Order: sequence, then C-alpha cells, then structure tokens
Amino acid sequence: MPDNKFVRALFPGSFDPITNGHLDVIQRGKKMFDQVIVAIGDNVQKDCLFTGQERLEMIQEQFGDDPEIKVVRFTNLTVECAKEHDCQVILRGLRNLTDVQYEFQLAMTNRAIAAIETVFIMTSEEFGFTSSTLIREVGRYGGDISRLVPDKIYKLLTERLNEKY
Repeated sequence: MPDNKFVRALFPGSFDPITNGHLDVIQRGKKMFDQVIVAIGDNVQKDCLFTGQERLEMIQEQFGDDPEIKVVRFTNLTVECAKEHDCQVILRGLRNLTDVQYEFQLAMTNRAIAAIETVFIMTSEEFGFTSSTLIREVGRYGGDISRLVPDKIYKLLTERLNEKY
C-alpha cells in the first residue's frame, strides 16, 4: 500500500448512548486509520432513549473539532453509508464470543455485497461487558453507570432516564 494513501474507516452503531467502550474503539481506531467516521444508525426496531439528532450532537460535542473524527447519521445500509463517505473499511469493536459470531456474519455479508473489508478491534478488558442497552437498563434502576459513559453523556443520560422512568 502506498505511504500516501488516506484510509478512512466507518464505525457504525446506534450509540444510544455512546459508551466508554465505544470511545476506546474510536481512539484505538484513530491510531490505525487517517480518519474514523462515527456513523449513527437510526434503527426503527430499537426503542432509542435519544433521538438520532441528539445522539449526533452528543457525539460531536465529545470529539469537538478533531479532524480525525467525523460524526454522521445514516438510515440506509451500512455499506451504502461507507460508500457515501469514501470509507475503505468498516471498523467494529468486539467484546465477547457472541459478538464474534454476529460480526463475522455481517463482515462476510458486507464483503460479498459491497467488497468492503471489516477490521475488528477487541474492546479493552475494562469495557468488555458493557453495551448501551445494558447501561440504559442499569441506569434505569438506579445503578452506578458513571464509569461506563463519558461525564457529559452521564449527565444527559441520567436526566433522560429520570424524565422517562
């Protein structure tokens, strides 16, 4: 591969909310790629706590003006979003064997339908058990989730959980 090739990775997810595990994958992805595009998917099958626009704004605020991170929303196929943003790879974090099985199937499908490769990063051990769904559930019942999400997200998350429940 030429030294001057610009490699952009798409990191898709619902990010409801973005977690410290997600941030871990993004920061480590920045070391591998020239730019990481955090792509917020709107999945109608999920009952999201935050709207797509709210998630976009929260994540944009988290990264500020970092030119190596771009935040977008998408409603189409992940591979179409990757193509629209000129991404050469899809970046995914893995936490456990269940993730491996699911992500392997997605990676093979994406390669078959769009000839795009997937790069996996193992989540750091301290975040290997977390998911946005689990964090929302624990927070809903008053559990301490403060170490699992960024400080600004924690404040917004606890406010939203208090409003909703």
